[in-house]
Amino acid sequence: MKAHTKETQATMTPEKSLQFLKEGNIRFQNNLKANRNLLEQVNDTSEGQFPFATILSCIDSRVSAELVFDQGLGDIFSVRIAGNFVNEDILGSMEFACKLAGTELIVVLGHTSCGAVKGACDDAKLGNLTSMLAKIKPAVEAIKEPKDPNLRNSKNSEFVDNVATKNVQLTIDRILKESPVLAEMQSKGEIKIVGAMYDINTGAVDFFE
Repeated sequence: MKAHTKETQATMTPEKSLQFLKEGNIRFQNNLKANRNLLEQVNDTSEGQFPFATILSCIDSRVSAELVFDQGLGDIFSVRIAGNFVNEDILGSMEFACKLAGTELIVVLGHTSCGAVKGACDDAKLGNLTSMLAKIKPAVEAIKEPKDPNLRNSKNSEFVDNVATKNVQLTIDRILKESPVLAEMQSKGEIKIVGAMYDINTGAVDFFE
């Protein structure tokens, strides 16, 4: 499989880009890989890059977007931060990726058993981590069940995963609220912004559509 070129990128649509990722994740789940020469792709992308998607994911070592979607060099922009939330710099990166570099799909990818989400659920305090986890607290507060405080912590895996899912949804809301550029592009059908959850037990990605 060759690296994307300006011509192949131009043939992509938001829907086609999403399908590419879905097919890649199926290959990953089945321990299959598209036939690609990464060193050849190094050479092919040395003078330019033409990715078709931008993926915001967690820094978790088990959730590498390139691997779980079976993509090569030059295929996706990968934005990683613990808890896969957005800030001004990340929004600027996404605006660059879509408005200037031509990607037509943004995926906000959360995952099960997320350490950052667990920290937010436990109200963890540690240096700069404290203010970072505060970005995830709205998702914790948005999940109303269970009401028992003893069950609203990192030991309750169902609660943690529900918060992680809500965090993805709230992140998309923030993208649309805080980036008029991306909101306008989506309203015009130029890009698609979708959420997804990666299951660390199966390798499967569940897209919210």
